[in-house]
Amino acid sequence: MRIIWMIFGWLTSVCVWAATPLSVSEVAPGVYVHLSAHHWPDRANHGEIANIGFIVGDKCVAVIDSGGSPRQGIALRDAVKQLTDKPICYVINTHVHPDHIYGNLAFKDEPGVRFVGHHKLARAMATRGEHYLSRAEEVLDIHVNQDNIIPPDLQVKDTMTLNLGNRDLVLTAHPTAHTDNDLSVYDKNTGTMWLADLLFLEHIPVIDGSIRGWLAELERLEHRRYRLVIPGHGRLVNDWPAAMQPEKRYLAELSDELRAMIKQGKTLEQAVSSAGLAAKSRWQLFEQFHRKNVTIAFAELEWED
Repeated sequence: MRIIWMIFGWLTSVCVWAATPLSVSEVAPGVYVHLSAHHWPDRANHGEIANIGFIVGDKCVAVIDSGGSPRQGIALRDAVKQLTDKPICYVINTHVHPDHIYGNLAFKDEPGVRFVGHHKLARAMATRGEHYLSRAEEVLDIHVNQDNIIPPDLQVKDTMTLNLGNRDLVLTAHPTAHTDNDLSVYDKNTGTMWLADLLFLEHIPVIDGSIRGWLAELERLEHRRYRLVIPGHGRLVNDWPAAMQPEKRYLAELSDELRAMIKQGKTLEQAVSSAGLAAKSRWQLFEQFHRKNVTIAFAELEWED
């Protein structure tokens, strides 16, 4: 009897969770965002740690990043349906990391939906998918399989414009920066730039691509003007480009320090133990990500011309 009640309780909790639409805020006309707190992805938060949301046009809706778990994807889908009767026509994945793609399956059966991503996203999913899936239950306490890794139907090689009905979204495939498959989404109607993980605020930037490439992209983006910028992690930005300066500073200082250490003949182990520590007080989750950043950046800068 106890087992039966345990199963009943589990089913009830799942049903209640799934029936509750994700909380979102309209941050610009027709632009809805769910802001997440800064957490290490674990079994308590199920990897639901990224800013996700959607944009509504006169004809249809574009979802931007589907969430860190299948359940969050369902909740996001329900939030769309609660706020509009427009169909979902696009699910845009800004890059390969699980906190942005694990909700994809919730949208798979939506009539006419197309998945959109960087032209390198499918390859990244194929390369990393098996590892991500093998760790999901242990690390995040979520149940996923290959069906949850949905590659893009539409691949962006440079730029692509999606029309949602009197609303154009300009998608840009960036050179290697945060990852090698970063995609940004610009809403012309409101001047909103959805930068996703090209921009971190408060949460330490996470290098999974190229420190040099990321700095180069920030240099280009810095000279553009946006009314609103939505980061992958952190608060909404109304003070662009001032808001991106801490991220730029962290990457630039780390780059300069590592170049100096390499020139002095220091080893990777020495760099990991000492490089960039002055920035510790400025960032949340520093301990969890900084040493990995050092390792990746050192390997890149060691071989630069």
